[in-house]
Amino acid sequence: MTTLFLVAVSPGIAFALGIYLTDRYDREPVHLLLKVFIFGALMVIPAAAVELILTELNIFTGYFNAAYGAFIIAGMTEEYFKRWVVLKFAFNHKEFNEKLDGIVYAAFSALGFATIENILYVVFRFGEDAFIGISRAVLSVPGHMLFGITMGYYLSLAKYADSQIDKKKFMKKSLYMPILLHGTFNFILTSGNDWLIALFVPFVLYLWIINLHKLRKYWIKSRDNYYKKD
Repeated sequence: MTTLFLVAVSPGIAFALGIYLTDRYDREPVHLLLKVFIFGALMVIPAAAVELILTELNIFTGYFNAAYGAFIIAGMTEEYFKRWVVLKFAFNHKEFNEKLDGIVYAAFSALGFATIENILYVVFRFGEDAFIGISRAVLSVPGHMLFGITMGYYLSLAKYADSQIDKKKFMKKSLYMPILLHGTFNFILTSGNDWLIALFVPFVLYLWIINLHKLRKYWIKSRDNYYKKD
């Protein structure tokens, strides 16, 4: 049990540490990051409750069933609650003072959620299957982080938008873009279609490329702001 627990929590903590170290020029306070991580983890509870209700309302079969589960039950519900944490505790905080911060806080919320979800899967649901822990460490946990990077990217654009119209546009994108990515990720895996499964690795590579680009873009802005202050 202890080994399984360590396998379950290690990926989320490792990726969170990586995000923290990336934010090297104007690091966020640890206590605030921990708050966002912990509340992101706690959001598994309301998300599970909503997902249960949405599951009961599912009337679809075949590909529509897979799409409903991927985009509505998982994607919409989980991304909504992860985003709520950032909006509640970080978005209007004085420490959210540069664009990179949106990515940092959204990634921490997502990784908190992913860590508890991972414990539920690896320790309690599939404890006998060692492959589950490995596959989730490589795919599911970083997947949550990547969806969080997309979310944080648009939250930062919303926070520093030049007009209310742009702010509303980016606030909407901060929700529906991670939903689309999350839903596509899940739909490919649950569709049962071999042609779609063949697209999974290219899609994961695409997720890494576009989100590392977003992260690097804001990291460069953070670096340039730091040296301007000097």
